[in-house]
Amino acid sequence: MKPPIQPLPTHIDTLHGEIRQLIETAKIHVVSQVNQALVLTYWQIGKRIKIEVLEAGRAQYGATVLKQLAQRLTREYGSGFSHSSLTRMAKFYDYLPGHEIVATLSQQLSWSHFVELIKIEEDVKREFYTSMCVSGRWSVRTLRERMDSMLFERTAISKQPDEVVQNELASLQQHQTFAPQLFLKDPYLLDFLDLKDNFTEKDLENAILMELERFILELGSDFAFMSRQKRIQIGGNDYYIDLLFYHRKLRRLVLLELKLGDFKPDYKGQVELYLKWLAKHEQQPGEQSPIAIILCSGKDAEVVELMDLEPDHIHVAEYWLQLPPKETLQAKLHKAMQEAKARLEFRRNGEQDE
Repeated sequence: MKPPIQPLPTHIDTLHGEIRQLIETAKIHVVSQVNQALVLTYWQIGKRIKIEVLEAGRAQYGATVLKQLAQRLTREYGSGFSHSSLTRMAKFYDYLPGHEIVATLSQQLSWSHFVELIKIEEDVKREFYTSMCVSGRWSVRTLRERMDSMLFERTAISKQPDEVVQNELASLQQHQTFAPQLFLKDPYLLDFLDLKDNFTEKDLENAILMELERFILELGSDFAFMSRQKRIQIGGNDYYIDLLFYHRKLRRLVLLELKLGDFKPDYKGQVELYLKWLAKHEQQPGEQSPIAIILCSGKDAEVVELMDLEPDHIHVAEYWLQLPPKETLQAKLHKAMQEAKARLEFRRNGEQDE
């Protein structure tokens, strides 16, 4: 007589789930270890090529050796060691010569991330994308999208001197200290909004809410929507905040005021009133002071700079509903960066002369 079949233990579901978790964690760990080994190997190869072949002072000799080396390695290990791949590894070492930095980054970024990052020639710009990629845990696809949209050139921090940018990035990396200038942009690209000619501010607000997910992606992934047309009472009057968001990493309320046409100086008084009310009635313990973004279709950069709005936690930015060709966009943003840095340098020199 066969013994009766014993019922499964009641905790089988829990046991199954815990074992699955062990397996999945091990798989992730293995993938991470393989990626780190791969990145460090490519860095070591790049170091040998850069020092022993390309820095020998004989360009023609170096090119010949690299070509022959690529042919041999490709026959043995495949297309991952082609001439272009070896050149990329040498550039990788050239841009990141510190082994400890590479060892740390290789735990957080894949080789595909580094392939995109080493396409960037400017050191500060590359450091920005590297830091933001690590902090935001961007996928390779997200990194490409941010680079294609010229995020760095549109971020407020890009208008600052290089040493200021590097200091803010260092604080982000070492202390997870998030400066608003790393997240605020100008301009904001809202070409995805379906707006007809002669639209009103209400039309603009409605269009944003219809495309709220895409709008938040343009604002930044750490923004969370809270309310529209938030009613506040001050004295005997009612006021309405167009859009209210919360930024998780900055731990701040962020109000958005939408304006048609160019920025006007009297907008400052309006949002200052809103900021003070939010700080008094909505700011929670542990949060930083609220900030305001005034979105306009245009602005005079010199007027905005003279008003010195940053200490008041007010950021003025343009929104663009139509994108120019990429070359035009690059030229316009580069010009805006250079002019902002020149004005800042001129102002500093004037203060020193006094």
